[in-house]
Amino acid sequence: MPLLPKSDFLLDPTVTFLNHGSFGACPREVFAAYQAWQLELERQPVLFLGRRIEGLLRDAMRPLAAYLGADADDLAFVPNATAGVNMIARSLSLEAGDEILATEHEYGACSYGWEEVCKQTGAIYKQQKIALPLSTPETFVEQLWQGVTPRTRVVYISHISSPTALIFPIEQIVKRAQAEGLITVIDGAHGPAQAAIDLAKLGADFYTGNCHKWMCAPKGAAFLYAGKPYQAAMQPAFISWGYHDKRFGERLEMQGTRDPAAPLTVPAALQYIAEHNWPAMQAECHALIEQVWHEMHEITGQPPIANPEWFGQMVAVPLPPSTDTDALKTRLYDEYHIEVPVHRWQNIPLIRVSIQGYNTRTDVERLYTALSEILADKS
Repeated sequence: MPLLPKSDFLLDPTVTFLNHGSFGACPREVFAAYQAWQLELERQPVLFLGRRIEGLLRDAMRPLAAYLGADADDLAFVPNATAGVNMIARSLSLEAGDEILATEHEYGACSYGWEEVCKQTGAIYKQQKIALPLSTPETFVEQLWQGVTPRTRVVYISHISSPTALIFPIEQIVKRAQAEGLITVIDGAHGPAQAAIDLAKLGADFYTGNCHKWMCAPKGAAFLYAGKPYQAAMQPAFISWGYHDKRFGERLEMQGTRDPAAPLTVPAALQYIAEHNWPAMQAECHALIEQVWHEMHEITGQPPIANPEWFGQMVAVPLPPSTDTDALKTRLYDEYHIEVPVHRWQNIPLIRVSIQGYNTRTDVERLYTALSEILADKS
């Protein structure tokens, strides 16, 4: 039996859904709360958007701040983590020759944002190669720091990498960066509700994360954290009525007329995960990920990119080098009704499996069968 009833979710029951990591999935009761906010907005939009919205967003932020171990005044709602990274990149006073150090594992859309800022400022976006397979956190940090030069100003890194599903040692990275006076930007797109987060303890200068993925909030709910020394310089996605407000959150959140139901539903999502023993659920999902790691490598015959302790509720497994990733993804969906991402990263074909509480051993066994049959066709 799944730890979270599949009936709790609106997912198509005819599809084996092993891709919670891309966009998440919203439980029925959380989605109902989302629709209730939308209905309330439409019943009296002037009251809702003109007089109540600021207070409603602050009320929604307080439980999220408590969950993240942060001061609510240091947080703002944003549409997604990509928007958060872009806001941060555009708000830093970068100059020609300044370097932003990242890894080759970063999310492509966010790398595009940094690259565009570099074009405008003359700064340099550097993606440091990290040797695979990963061994220890200490080795990871040492390899990353081989890219540090006297011109390095920012260390930008994912909490959990999107293409490779690896949990990076952000605590050690932030601590070393702080000691050397470097700004730290953490892309936590996959962090909230998949990994433990205590922003006060972490001490990063910036952290942006999604609530719509592993926290199961509706799409369009994410947050941006900025340390107090950086808040006054933060630029919103675009300038609106909050721009001259002294409060950090309102300056970023006021975006003209929009539907704010997604961030307002975050407390309902937090209540859902609290009521479903999330730590125990995460542990069970990781146990299944360990099994997936072992069995998928048996099927593919490829060496792993890291041991299971580097993964949480997602795992990326290399495929044979000649794999046509687009064709494989299409066959898995069209012929076997399995939704799972297959892509090339650094010319390595990877399949990334996500395990949420509604997934079962039967789900992954369907994937094993399908993948074995398809790879056998190619042999």
